[in-house]
Amino acid sequence: MAGMTSSSRPLRNRRLAEFGTTIFAEMSALALHTGSINLGQGFPDTDGPEEVREAAVRALRDGRGNQYPPGPGVPELRTAIAAHQQRRYGLSYDPDTEVLVTAGATEAIAAALLALVEPGDEVIAFEPYYDSYAACIAMAGGTRVPVTLRPGGGRFRLDLDELRAAVTDRTRLLLINTPHNPTGTVLTREELAAIAELAVERDLLVVTDEVYEHLVFDDAEHLPLATFPGMRERTVSIGSAGKTFSFTGWKVGWLTSTPALVTAVRSAKQYLTYVASGPFQYAVAEALALPDSYFAAFRDDMLVKRNLLAAGLAEAGFEVFEPAGTYFITTDIRPLGETDGFAFCRALPERAGVVAIPNAVFYDHREAGAPFVRFAFCKRTEVLQEAVKRLKSLAV
Repeated sequence: MAGMTSSSRPLRNRRLAEFGTTIFAEMSALALHTGSINLGQGFPDTDGPEEVREAAVRALRDGRGNQYPPGPGVPELRTAIAAHQQRRYGLSYDPDTEVLVTAGATEAIAAALLALVEPGDEVIAFEPYYDSYAACIAMAGGTRVPVTLRPGGGRFRLDLDELRAAVTDRTRLLLINTPHNPTGTVLTREELAAIAELAVERDLLVVTDEVYEHLVFDDAEHLPLATFPGMRERTVSIGSAGKTFSFTGWKVGWLTSTPALVTAVRSAKQYLTYVASGPFQYAVAEALALPDSYFAAFRDDMLVKRNLLAAGLAEAGFEVFEPAGTYFITTDIRPLGETDGFAFCRALPERAGVVAIPNAVFYDHREAGAPFVRFAFCKRTEVLQEAVKRLKSLAV
């Protein structure tokens, strides 16, 4: 029969046996099928700054980046990344040896884990976690060790004692995400200091996913872990243009670290995409040099949208965990008499014409995430207003 082989061995690499079609693909297809408002997948429904888009057009027309760009990234972007880290955080990086441009933050994560993790190594990640973390750890042959962020006091909190207890002699790396997707938690100075002390004490590498660094609200503050004592030399910090400038399709990410760690990660990255997004790299270099007023206005606009959706969700009957960062809101569906986030999200398009994501897909301990559902607020105001109007039907 066509497509069959004589071997009984499964076609899919067994390291990836647990990974099928992502929940994002399923829910986005459901949104299209039902004509629902898609608050599931985290991408804006408007483009970013016109001057940045025009910079990409100019690069295309000038022939910059239309052929393979340099493997580490175009010099203009690497310089801009280093300048951004210095200006925002006081972190000094050499653009030539300590900055690497990647095909989005997702490739940066994959390359870092493939380069730094060997079979049998344990990688600690906070759950719920971005779904690519689990797949990348598996592809590297590592063992995923989840430490669960638990709700309390209106936010999801890290138990530092649980984190310390999770470290063993096999632990190689901590995979940290702050601001945190999907919970919206922003780790505090005290929490980050404790993580840094643990990493130094146990001689651990750390990969930090900081793609939402410019989306921090209220009294929260984004503090790169690399700024803490003993951490610059053991931390790979990952950033991205997609979330900050609303050009997610350009897939321009980067990482900064020591020459030795960047060289190690580049050894894996060069066999993934090799290079990507040539003309867009020049545009992102200009975007990173935008004045502070751009970043403040971007944050303030998202804060208004957060408040709009949060209020609407609360009015619809959800328990709302107001995020201190990112552009996602996690809710608890139990006040609505529901306990199964998967069933709730699959039924929600027909019930209310809105699509969300069940947080349980981001957990190893599925029962811990079962009643939580994530909504994205990185949409036009009128779209959020219509979604809120539709969700009110749940409270009837």
